[in-house]
Amino acid sequence: MRVKVLAVLWVVALMGRAGSAQNPELFRFTLPPGPHVVGLKVVEQYDRSRIYFPMTDDLGKPRGGERARPLQTLIWYPAEKSGGKPMTVGDYANLMMTETRFGKPDPGTGDGWRAALKPAIGDPMWAVRDAPAASGRFPVFIYAPSFGAMSWENADLCEFLASHGYLVIASTALGAHGRDMTNDVAGINAQAADISFLVGFAQTLPDADVSEVAVGGFSWGGIANLFAAARDDRIGALVCLDGSLRYYPGLVKQAGDVHPEQMTIPLIFFTQGEFTLEDQVRYLNDAAKNQGPSVLNEWTHGDLFTVHMLGMMHQEFGSMLQRNEDVWKHSKGELKADYDREDGMSGYAWMARYTLAFLNAYLKHDATAMDWLKKTPAENGVPKHLLSVDFRQAEGLAPTLEAFRAEVGRKGFDHASEIYASLKKQDADFKIEEQAMEGWGDRLTSDRHLPEAIAILSLNVSLYPDSSDAYAYLGGAYAKAGQKQQAIDSYRKALEKNPESEEAKKRLAELEKADSN
Repeated sequence: MRVKVLAVLWVVALMGRAGSAQNPELFRFTLPPGPHVVGLKVVEQYDRSRIYFPMTDDLGKPRGGERARPLQTLIWYPAEKSGGKPMTVGDYANLMMTETRFGKPDPGTGDGWRAALKPAIGDPMWAVRDAPAASGRFPVFIYAPSFGAMSWENADLCEFLASHGYLVIASTALGAHGRDMTNDVAGINAQAADISFLVGFAQTLPDADVSEVAVGGFSWGGIANLFAAARDDRIGALVCLDGSLRYYPGLVKQAGDVHPEQMTIPLIFFTQGEFTLEDQVRYLNDAAKNQGPSVLNEWTHGDLFTVHMLGMMHQEFGSMLQRNEDVWKHSKGELKADYDREDGMSGYAWMARYTLAFLNAYLKHDATAMDWLKKTPAENGVPKHLLSVDFRQAEGLAPTLEAFRAEVGRKGFDHASEIYASLKKQDADFKIEEQAMEGWGDRLTSDRHLPEAIAILSLNVSLYPDSSDAYAYLGGAYAKAGQKQQAIDSYRKALEKNPESEEAKKRLAELEKADSN
């Protein structure tokens, strides 16, 4: 078994040999659409916070025009019926010509893909370009493509979700400083930043309900979405299609700020068929990329569904890859047991159904969808031997500042110390930064939530007993609450820790003078 979990698309895109038009097993998406017609908009936009093109062109001359990061953005959305002609597979493939050359098509870009897709190139899809949008606001699903892949690699899934009332947004998986992705943290960070850019872009769309946002990613996109969610709390759920977070834990460790043990959002992870520890070592023999946390094992504070797609190989999680005849030429030895292309199509359809149910459960808060997710595959009508599902419910509080704040808000500020102690017992390394506590307490003081401010700043003093600032902030809260003696005592402590604190001297003098009068 040879498993390509990283560069499948990149390698195949370089090839130009067409598949056989006579193949009876050509991919077809077997699920019916939902209640909505699907529209598609292609938006050519730039992330001007990042430079993409170098200062000079390939001739060494100063580059004219825009140098910012180009993000050809596809938006699938619930639409009204129109007389427009649906997209074809070929129409999607032609978008490659302007991925980074807005207004200046490069006819040669994507030749390999168009050749490999030849048997399906005229097949109709569902989306109609620029169809009038349906009324209403819809939850947002950001799709992150695999390693260096185009935004439409899973157009069937994206159209399917849009037909069921989701606004689906995707952009090409560009590298940090060029079209080619790099298999390192810099590459993941670039795609993660694209995801957050698209979340922000969604806020400008009138039909987007940005209070409900999920991100899905295939392969490399299934590690970029983890990085994005760790940094962007607007993301409320994750979908991973055989994501690289499972295969490259060392890159998670290298990131430094991605902590799966602290994640609290729900995750559904679809895995390919049998992939053993021996496979991990044999095919991904890079200690720097392999040695790190098992993201799925450490995902204990958010609900976790693991769907084992028993008959699917990695490439089959992309619908355009299933249509790509070059993939099949070079992947014959990777099919599991006696599963065949028909099983891959069936598996893809069930993957789409489970994805929809997951999003309905967590973004639309549909109890029926949640019940369906928790049933056995047999109860849901899944054919035998196609997939299995494991569910692990979130446990306890995550040891994070946000979790601490939420629990304090739920139980009351008079329980702040015991809540903190509980989190500390769970994770001995847990400690909220002094500046974060002081900022929180100061805002509470300014807003005249004085008992709450005193509770937080008192806890801060216990955490940082040698800090002059900790006592000074507490003194300020006591003073504003009219508790002069406690304020005086706090400022005296502040001066004990730092006799040079002019602010503490000033505040203490004011209080002592007022007290003497």
